[in-house]
Amino acid sequence: MVTEEPLKKTSKRRRDITSYVIAIVILVVLNLLVYNYFFRVDLTEDKRYSISPVTEQMLENLPEEVFVEVYLEGDFPSGFKRLQQSVRETLDEFRIYSDGKVRFIFFDPNSITDETKKAEFMQQLAQKGIQPTNLKATEEGKQVERLVFPGAVIKYKGKETAVNFLKGNLAASPDERLNQSVEGVEYELATGVRKMAFQGTKVIGYITGQGELPQQHVTDLLGSLQEYYRVALGDLDQIPSLKGLDLIIVAKPTAPYTEADKYKIDQFIMNGGKAVFFVDALNASLDSLGTGGTFAMPYNHNLDDLFFRYGARFNPTLIMDLNSGFIPMVTGYTGGKPATEMINWRFYPLLNKFSKHPITRNLDAVYTKFVGTLDTVKAAGVRKTPLIYTSRYSRIMQAPVPLTLEEARMEVNPEHYQAGEQPVGYLLEGTFTSLFRNRRAPEGAASTAVKEQGVPTKIAVFSDGDLIRNDVNPRTGQAYELGFDRFNNIKFANKELALNTIHYLLDSEGLINVRSKEIKLRPLDKVRVQEEKTLWQVVNLVAPIALLALFGITRYYLRKRKYEKF
Repeated sequence: MVTEEPLKKTSKRRRDITSYVIAIVILVVLNLLVYNYFFRVDLTEDKRYSISPVTEQMLENLPEEVFVEVYLEGDFPSGFKRLQQSVRETLDEFRIYSDGKVRFIFFDPNSITDETKKAEFMQQLAQKGIQPTNLKATEEGKQVERLVFPGAVIKYKGKETAVNFLKGNLAASPDERLNQSVEGVEYELATGVRKMAFQGTKVIGYITGQGELPQQHVTDLLGSLQEYYRVALGDLDQIPSLKGLDLIIVAKPTAPYTEADKYKIDQFIMNGGKAVFFVDALNASLDSLGTGGTFAMPYNHNLDDLFFRYGARFNPTLIMDLNSGFIPMVTGYTGGKPATEMINWRFYPLLNKFSKHPITRNLDAVYTKFVGTLDTVKAAGVRKTPLIYTSRYSRIMQAPVPLTLEEARMEVNPEHYQAGEQPVGYLLEGTFTSLFRNRRAPEGAASTAVKEQGVPTKIAVFSDGDLIRNDVNPRTGQAYELGFDRFNNIKFANKELALNTIHYLLDSEGLINVRSKEIKLRPLDKVRVQEEKTLWQVVNLVAPIALLALFGITRYYLRKRKYEKF
């Protein structure tokens, strides 16, 4: 006779074996799934360890291998370590999503022992465009300074380009600027990879013929654009239409546009073309002041009705700003030679107030010259986004505006500078209505079929014609970098603003939107840290031991209670 007890034991053993086998099968299946289907989970609130879908797609389509040499290596303070770690983690993500086509190394230029070779190598990095920074640190109890290169060189099929990681606004605190740099790591690397590995097919036209900035004064911007796009220069009077272009740049026209020329621009925009306008409403130039001064009078470029139809209005004004640049002025004579001094010139506002848009996010200050006010007007179907502002300490001067160098020497009355923040750049997006709606095509137009309502497109307008103007060395004729102030040896973010604007207008994939990435900075309260340091040290030391002891006592009590029943 078989008792029930052995049957129960046999049944229990079978259940245990079955459960064990099922667990093994589940683990094997999960491993196969994980091996064949790649996925990653980012549990952080601001998704700091994730890259955007557009970057993922670009990396998955990478045709050949890309090599990245990063020079952010060494023993850094905590802020730079965070930037270093962010670059390393981002490149690791690039390597995974590109199926190993992105390879990278970290190298410390300071590890070169030969001082001559080290100096040569650092000079080569600077020539490639990697901007060095002087880092102060404490080593063996001593305060030391060393030159570091927070950047990388991206190499692809014999070509290379430099990437700088230390970005952000110089007016921000060091911690905030480093955080802004961390936010921009993915965009800087992705833009560099795209520039190297994917040939740009879109065409940009720089419009001439109406007194626009000559080529020598836009050399730096056009050269930078050629790294991403095809660039063509064209006299608007000599071409029948703008067909074949994706975007046009109009920079500081000084002569009137004919109705036929306006028609070409209008129909280009109606058919989905993009445009960037840098326009001065008043004729003002530092070179024209002389000794007696002059008056800034309105230009007759015959574009007001075109801009008004699209939703923007350039006012016949100049803005003076207490937050402004400096110009050299003769203040006396020493030994028969003129003595110059840098004097604050309030007609050159420094713009450091931006909207939270991908174009202007984390930009440094922008240098402007004789900038005017810019308004928006009602235009159905057009969304208007202000991009950049003056400081709140501004003053608006109506035309005709007297201009004299003596103004720079006058004592400032702050009560005159209460006009507040003035927008001087707008992004216009939507479906535009043609200026030639319900009108015939003007005489001389190549096509007489007027497209009265446009397809969705984008336009950017800025009320400073010199925003993209680079200075030229008067001795060598070589162009300075756009945004470089040769008198004060300071580099401003004019080129970054222009490039970001054009990238946004032409970026159908949306890579520019990666600039919107935001990582919240959560600094510790330094006062509380100092006051409560000992308390939290004790808690961190005692709490784990106490929890472990509590777990042991509870487990002992539960087991004792369980077996006392038998």
